[in-house]
Amino acid sequence: MNSRIAIEPMDAVPTFKKRFEIVERKGLGHPDTICDLVMDQISVELSKLYLKEFGTVLHHNLDKALLVAGQSENRFGGGKMLKPMRLILGDRATFAANGHQFPVEELAIKTAESWFANSLRFVKGEHVEYQFEIRTASTALRRIFEDTSNGIGANDTSALVGYAPLTMTETAVLETELYINSKEFKSEFPESGEDVKVMGFRDGDKLDLTIAMAIVDSYVTSEAHYFERKKEMLQAIKEFHNKKGHFDNANITMNNLDRENKGIDGLYLTVLGTSADSSDSGEVGRGNRMNRVISLMRPAGSEAAAGKNAVSHIGKIYNVLCFKVAEDIYKNVSGVQEVFVWMYNVIGNPVDKPKVFVQPITPDRKESDRLQKQIGKIVEGNLADIYEFCKRLLTGAMKVA
Repeated sequence: MNSRIAIEPMDAVPTFKKRFEIVERKGLGHPDTICDLVMDQISVELSKLYLKEFGTVLHHNLDKALLVAGQSENRFGGGKMLKPMRLILGDRATFAANGHQFPVEELAIKTAESWFANSLRFVKGEHVEYQFEIRTASTALRRIFEDTSNGIGANDTSALVGYAPLTMTETAVLETELYINSKEFKSEFPESGEDVKVMGFRDGDKLDLTIAMAIVDSYVTSEAHYFERKKEMLQAIKEFHNKKGHFDNANITMNNLDRENKGIDGLYLTVLGTSADSSDSGEVGRGNRMNRVISLMRPAGSEAAAGKNAVSHIGKIYNVLCFKVAEDIYKNVSGVQEVFVWMYNVIGNPVDKPKVFVQPITPDRKESDRLQKQIGKIVEGNLADIYEFCKRLLTGAMKVA
């Protein structure tokens, strides 16, 4: 087996068997998720432009963004925006190469505008201002893309981690948010905004699900109407949860800060279906991990994948690949209850030659030799395919939030 791969079977308690578990999911319209998805889409579109105009992806890292909340005035029947949101687009890109000029600013802003138009039903062009702060990439990092005789070099020193499988708690949290932001739910409850956060706390076999859902004020005629629709939405979510059969013992609550007899001030109302219209700003990297949840009981890397280039930035490549390798191991190696995969590399070293550390949790330590061989083969296969994997990552087909 490759000397860069180390496998250490563990006789430990897997996460799903531990007494406590805490999991969070920030939905489509959450300010942090907005930043992640917008910047990643800009990276995808910029990569396409580089490929079309220059034949290869050039250096860029677009993993810095701040969505500054706007200011709004809520009213029953429809409030108004007093001040637009501001999206500050930052970090580095290649603006020119060998006489080619690339319209990075125009592309970035058009891509962001398109994302808002296609993702958030109530956000219109006048609701978002853009501040372009993307600057030229350093010469040293651009050189990584030019000298590929020994493979593409990593443009950072980073360590990432992934794991499998999702626990029932993680699955319940993820599927609840996806259901609330589904076409089916929005059709029945159009007042439900895209800004949804789900927090799950498991104690033994009991699950508490706390949901924060932005409600669009143009669909709400009164305080009584708000609470009536809230009750109906909560009932639909409970029925969905029961149908999925995640937990028999679940307590689901929604918009816990609501207070009756307080009028508009006692309700979670928004103009645009996102708290970014008035109360909450967002940043890249504060949202969901690569498996689309934030699991506080699991290890986590320090890199945000969103917006990083998918050719040399191991903060993105390994972020996704660690979870894929972990999933491959869990599905294909019998006896593994849970598995953690770490990848580490140093700036300038070939992307396809990381150090890989795998920790499978298995109750039978006698199976160590078999585990070593099977896991080693899976890891080596994924590393051999890493450049094809990066091509798929370039398309944006793999979710980063």
